[in-house]
Formats: sequence, C-alpha cells, structure tokens
Amino acid sequence: MKSITTLIATVATLLTTATVSANSNAEQVLVLLSSETHMTLADGSTYETGYYLNEFGVPADKLQKAGYDLVLATPKGNAPQVDENSVKAMYFGGNEQEMARIEKVVANLDGINDTLSLTQVIDNGLDQYSGVFIPGGHAPLIDLANNPEVGTILAHFHRQQKPTAAICHGPIALLSAQQNPSAYEQKIASGQNASATDWLYDGYRMTIFSNPEEASFEASLAGKKLRYYPAKAMAQAGGDMSFADKWQPNVVVDRELITAQNPFSDNKLADALISALRQRSQ
Repeated sequence: MKSITTLIATVATLLTTATVSANSNAEQVLVLLSSETHMTLADGSTYETGYYLNEFGVPADKLQKAGYDLVLATPKGNAPQVDENSVKAMYFGGNEQEMARIEKVVANLDGINDTLSLTQVIDNGLDQYSGVFIPGGHAPLIDLANNPEVGTILAHFHRQQKPTAAICHGPIALLSAQQNPSAYEQKIASGQNASATDWLYDGYRMTIFSNPEEASFEASLAGKKLRYYPAKAMAQAGGDMSFADKWQPNVVVDRELITAQNPFSDNKLADALISALRQRSQ
C-alpha cells in the first residue's frame, strides 16, 4: 500500500511540474483596462462606468482556453471596475448561466485585483507579449484615449506588427498613439476641427461603437450628452471607418489591427485575435 501511495504522489508531482512548465512557456497577451470608474459628461456631471463584462470576459475566456496567459494592466495599477449595466444576460445570448460563468472567469483571472501599472509594463519590457487586447465599456474614454504611456505601448505592437485588438469603446485607446493625444481630445470635445499628428493608425480600416449606437446609449442619460462621439473622433483622426447596422456583430481586420464595433462582436473579436496570434507564431 505504501509503495502505491508513493507512486501516486510521484505521478502527481510530475503532472504538476509539467503543468507549471507548460504554463511558463505559454505566450502572453497584454490586456489594457481602464483605472477609472466615473466618466464626465458634457454638462460636468458623471456617469458610473467600467469595463463591459462580456467584452472583457468572453475574449479572456477564449484566449485562456487557447493556451494564452493574460497579463492585466491599468494606468494606475489598480483593480478595474465592471460596468454594472453590462451584467445582463442579453449580452450572453439571454443565458444567465453563461453570464455567471464568465463572471467567475473574470474573478479568477491572475492579477484582476492587483493589475500592473502601465509604467511597470513598459519598464518590464514589451518584447514578452505576443499581442495586446483592449476591452470596451465607456471607461477607456477617460484614461486610455489621451495617455502617452498607452501610446508607447501601442507603438511597440505597431512596429512589431503584433496583433492589436480592441472592442466597442476600446479602440478609442488607439488615439493615444499620436503626438499630444490630450490636445487632440480637448479639441474634439470642444467641437473644434482637430487633426491628429503622426497618428500610427492613420488610414487603417477600423471600427468602433457607432454613432447610432452611441445615440441609443445617450437616450438613457435623461437628456445628458457625452463630451464627444468616439466614431467621429476616430474618423477625424484619419481612421477609415467601417460600420455594420446598429447592434450587429462587426469585426474589421487591417494589418495587425483587429477592431470590433459593439458588445455583440465579442466572440468574433476573440476568434479573430486568436487566429492572428496563431498565424504570427507559425
């Protein structure tokens, strides 16, 4: 009996060692999330926001199942907040159980409560990452669209032509990959004609949450307005915008860039990102 017990323990140890070894060899995908929880509206009031559960959780789940390790980062290195308006079964095909499963996936992600700061990500080196993913929710409008550190990170993936994926409002972070993104954002928000300077994605085909979709969202704000519409900001910067009908899944791929229009594009975005990662690894 003792020998059998010893054998079982030895096998268990070998399996554990093999698992650790396999995980250590997994390719890493950097996930950029917002640190912020309240978005300022045009009248100065605020709207509570965060990441959209399905836009983050569904691709994260698929990436992990495909064998990729996720490294989570925010500007401040804090725990990102879910937008409670996204915790609805409608974003999971009406399936409450699937929604609950994805909630658990997100809750169990390494680093979800203690993300790396963008400074740490840059200082640690970006060569270790095979791709980058930016989930949506309105929060990226607050601190990812006007952030030079986001621009530094995106410039690395652009130069190396590494898969760069973003969904819904996530693509607004691409505007940080220009000279003085804060000045551009301020002009856009004040209604001025603005030109992006040396924008890395000038002329790329892309998509983002559309104007009709944003108007539907604004209708829930009791007459209040956003500071600017993301789709307009992207087009004015030089993006070649492509949209499907409102609330229809839509993913646009141009070179290393993979963008998705709305929450209902989550599965298509995840599949396109995984395909691009695998293709680059061949």
